[in-house]
Amino acid sequence: MPTLTNIEAVTRTLQEEMRRDPNIFITGEDVGVRGGVFRATKGLIEEFGEKRVVDSPLSELSIIAIGIGAAIYGLHPVCEIQFADYIAPAFNQIVNEAARFRYRSNGAYPCPMVIRTPYGGGIGGGLYHSQSIEAYYSHVPGLYVVAPATPYDIAGMLRYAFQVQDPVLFLEHKKAYRMIKGDVPDDYYTIPFSKADVKRQGTDLTVIAYGLMLHLALEAAQRVAADGISVEVVDPRTLNPLDKDTILSSVKKTGKALIVHEDNFTLGLGAEIAALIAGEAFEFLDAPVMRLAGPDIPAVPFSQPMQDYFMPNADKIEAAIRKLARY
Repeated sequence: MPTLTNIEAVTRTLQEEMRRDPNIFITGEDVGVRGGVFRATKGLIEEFGEKRVVDSPLSELSIIAIGIGAAIYGLHPVCEIQFADYIAPAFNQIVNEAARFRYRSNGAYPCPMVIRTPYGGGIGGGLYHSQSIEAYYSHVPGLYVVAPATPYDIAGMLRYAFQVQDPVLFLEHKKAYRMIKGDVPDDYYTIPFSKADVKRQGTDLTVIAYGLMLHLALEAAQRVAADGISVEVVDPRTLNPLDKDTILSSVKKTGKALIVHEDNFTLGLGAEIAALIAGEAFEFLDAPVMRLAGPDIPAVPFSQPMQDYFMPNADKIEAAIRKLARY
């Protein structure tokens, strides 16, 4: 069972799936000869050739539009958007076309495609290389939005992404690419969408977090355990559709919930999860549902001190856990 980083899990899984299915191809800016700006597709053009690993023009709209055309005619494209910050020019193609094709054609034209993109801050990338975009796209029926945070989950969910008949927005946290390592079995396995995972068992309160924030929440949970505070950490993994049963089951057990994400606070994914808990687990709550998120400013600043101010971290999560535990 090899130990891989997150980005190595992406590369290996793409390689395995392309060997398995000749209809899979990759397109995006610099994905070929360069192997992607983060090297996620490194070595693939050498094995599969330039007809299956296609360097695209600098046009996100066309990357997705070409993927849609290929998908509805039987191919399975993997469209890489180099940074999530630059996905906006393709918004119309993703939301009004890809996500609606199967619905508007009464099932005649499924649109199976994977849209991979690195998201999130913490790398000194500034305004246009640090954004979290999940809330925009999680609002859209017909579009799966997933954010696996470990090598094991990345491999299982990326394999599963090739089995569904709708577009998948596959979010990869760029700071976690080489920071996080884990064992990935050589045996083939998949992780179905809409299946959350309890990453740590606990009894006093529930923390719900995904992406980089999951790992920081686990660190904070380990710290407070020394003082007898037992924290359960739930990783949604799939952001649309959410696994409501696992989230509600955990909150009903612990009676308290803290939701952590680095996206802006207002109308972030935490608001939807909080509404779910308030609506369907209210009588089990021993405290108000808490949220910890990025502030409502336009983007992550480039300045290191200001970036630190914007980003939730283990210290901030620990403080929020202690506050909720005292309630």
